[in-house]
Amino acid sequence: MNPQAKLLSITSLFLGSTITITSSHWIMAWTGLEINTLAILPLISKSHHPRAIEAATKYFLVQAAASALLLFSSMTNAWYTGQWDITQLTHPTSCLLLTTAISIKLGLVPFHFWFPEILQGTSLTTGLLLATVLKFPPITLLLLTSSSLNPTLLTAMAVASAALGGWAGLNQTQTRKILAFSSISHLGWMAIILVYNPKLTLITFYLYCLMTIPIFLTLDTIKTLKLTTMSTAWTKIPPLTATLMLMLLSLAGLPPLTGFLPKWLIIQELTKQEMTPTATIIALLSLLGLFFYLRLAYCATITLPPNSINHMKQWQTNKSTKMLTTTFITL
Repeated sequence: MNPQAKLLSITSLFLGSTITITSSHWIMAWTGLEINTLAILPLISKSHHPRAIEAATKYFLVQAAASALLLFSSMTNAWYTGQWDITQLTHPTSCLLLTTAISIKLGLVPFHFWFPEILQGTSLTTGLLLATVLKFPPITLLLLTSSSLNPTLLTAMAVASAALGGWAGLNQTQTRKILAFSSISHLGWMAIILVYNPKLTLITFYLYCLMTIPIFLTLDTIKTLKLTTMSTAWTKIPPLTATLMLMLLSLAGLPPLTGFLPKWLIIQELTKQEMTPTATIIALLSLLGLFFYLRLAYCATITLPPNSINHMKQWQTNKSTKMLTTTFITL
């Protein structure tokens, strides 16, 4: 990609995020989100691979639909209340439309289908931007309107996101898809506490970015896209791989690492709000994520014999062949 074009895209990306974060008017916030969408498209499709072009097309369509819903929500609220201020969102229909629009932009369940596919179709550095920088403006809009949102709807979506993020990540062998489902799961933790303590949502997002950025950069440095290739990375840069293991365990929420702090505070706040069953459910669902984080950490810190990777690939091929044969016989 042309360096000037890359610089222009990245500058536009941060400009759009700044406009949305600092605006108090719905039209300015919508403008910033649109600038973000247009700025990230060249970065997604820069490899000119068919999968990258497909990811860019999917991203454009999904974000355009979400932006249209957000604009419709703000116009409906202005029609009934005469207010264009972001913090004055009071109409119930507008609140519902806004929740749907931001959920689509963030990738919350049940609007999560686009996120793993797009992350799989782009590079790790662009995936890092999609998982961190581009999620900040929508989360800011949620924080500004948190007092008007439906807590029951947000709680249901949050628990579903934590559950699906854990379950779907169990069977993945691609590191980018694992990190995508990890992001969906952490968004569930942020959404569940949004109405009751918005500052805690912001702290959780900051700490999530702090842990995710080194993971993406480390995987990009050691050129690891699959679990099978991660097991050979230990001999390349041992200190970096050890840091990757600690970051993964921190993302899983194991004490005394940093990732344990936001989960502990969220469970404590939910208990204060007399939502003990919800706190118990989401705490148990975090065990699903713990499994694939431990698997990633294990693959990152073992050294396999040279022929073991071929045996693993052969075993996966044989397993797939047996499943196809069984399905054919059953039919």
